[in-house]
Amino acid sequence: MGKVCYFMDSDIGGYYYGQHHPMKPHRLAMTHNLMLAYGLHEHLDVYRARLATAEELTHFHSTEYIDFLRRINPDNAQDFAKQLQRFNVGRTGGDNPIFDGLFDYCCLYASGSIDGAKKLLTGKAQIAINWAGGLHHAKKSEASGFCYVNDIVLAILEFLKYWPRVVYIDIDVHHGDGVEEAFYVTDRVMTVSFHKYGDNFFPGTGDIWDKGSGAGEYYAVNVPLKDGIDDESYFQIFKPVVEKVFETFQPSAVVLQCGTDSLARDRLGGFNLTVKGHARCVEFVKSFGVPMLVVGGGGYNIRSVARCWLHETSVLLDRQVDDRIPYNDYWEYFAPEYRIHQPPLDLPNKNDPEYLDKVRSKVLENIRHLTCAPSVQMQEIPPMMYDVDEEEEAMDPDTRGGKG
Repeated sequence: MGKVCYFMDSDIGGYYYGQHHPMKPHRLAMTHNLMLAYGLHEHLDVYRARLATAEELTHFHSTEYIDFLRRINPDNAQDFAKQLQRFNVGRTGGDNPIFDGLFDYCCLYASGSIDGAKKLLTGKAQIAINWAGGLHHAKKSEASGFCYVNDIVLAILEFLKYWPRVVYIDIDVHHGDGVEEAFYVTDRVMTVSFHKYGDNFFPGTGDIWDKGSGAGEYYAVNVPLKDGIDDESYFQIFKPVVEKVFETFQPSAVVLQCGTDSLARDRLGGFNLTVKGHARCVEFVKSFGVPMLVVGGGGYNIRSVARCWLHETSVLLDRQVDDRIPYNDYWEYFAPEYRIHQPPLDLPNKNDPEYLDKVRSKVLENIRHLTCAPSVQMQEIPPMMYDVDEEEEAMDPDTRGGKG
C-alpha cells in the first residue's frame, strides 16, 4: 500500500457556527484526538493545513463572492445587506451564518483538499485524507447547506490540470449538488451520488433522471434512496454501480466524500447505516487502487462522526483498531458504552427490493450509454511542479494533541 497523508489543523475545531446550528467543527477536534489516542498518527504522514489564498479559491468561485467572504464579519454585516441576500449568507436562522473567522475557516478546510490533490499528483501519497473538507453544496457564487467554499471542486480542478479523468463519489445523506453542478457539462468528471431523495429533503436535487448535459450527458450518476436504508441494502446498490463506473470511466483519480449523516442516529439524516456499513464503501473504493482523496462532509451527531472517521482512517491504513475506545480528551462523550461500533436502530427500511432493483437497473442503463472512457490530450507533470512540502508544514508530535 502507498503512503497515506492526513491534513489537520488544531485550530479548526474552535470555529463556531452558533449555539443552535447543527454543524459543529468541534467534531474535527474529537476525531483528531481519537486518532492520537489510537496511535494512528504514527502510521500517517500528518500535515498541518495552511490557509489557502483568496486567489486559489477563485479557481472555481467568483472573485466578488470570495472578496465578500474575506470582508464579512459579525460586526459589519449590516453594511452588506444586498450581498448577504445575493450570496445566501447570514439570513436570520439560516443555514449559512456569519461567524468570527469565517474566511480563515474556509481557507483552512479548502487547503487540505487542494494540497491533498497535489500530494497525489506528485506521487508523494496514494491516499490523502482531509476530514475537514467535503463541503459539497457550495456553488460558484453562493453558500448553501452549511458550505461556503467547495473544496471538492477546487481539488478536482487541480487534478484536471494533469490527469484526464476524475470520478467523484458521495455517500453523504444529501445530494452532492454543488460538485455535480460544477461539472454537469463535461465528460472529464463523473459525479456519483448516493443520497436521500424526496419528501422535500434538502437540497431537492439528484433525481435518477438528472444525468448531465451536453458533453457531460450520462456523466452525472444519481442514486435516489429512501429513509431507513441499512448496510446490506446500501451495499447491494453501491457495489454494482461503482464497479460499472470504474470499468467504464477508468478514472485517473477518485474523490470520495464520506459525510456521516447517512449513519443511524444522525440529527438530520434518515438512513440506518452503521460505521462498518459506511466504511465498507470506503474499503471497496480503495480496492480499485486508484489515487484517492478522501474528505468529510455532513454529520450532525458529533460522537458518530468521530467514531466513523476514526474507523475509516484505520480502514484506509489497512490497520485494525480495538472497538473499545481508549482514554482521550473527549472520553466522556462516548459514554456509556465507550465503543466505536453501535448497532443499527430498529427502523423500517422504505427501500424494498423491488425499488432498489428498479433504481439499480436504471442507473446501470444510464452508465451503459458510455461506450468507453473519454480521451483527452494531456501534458506531463513537470518535475518540481509542486513542492508541497514547502506549502504545508509537517506536524511535529508536540502540535498534534490537545482540544481544538
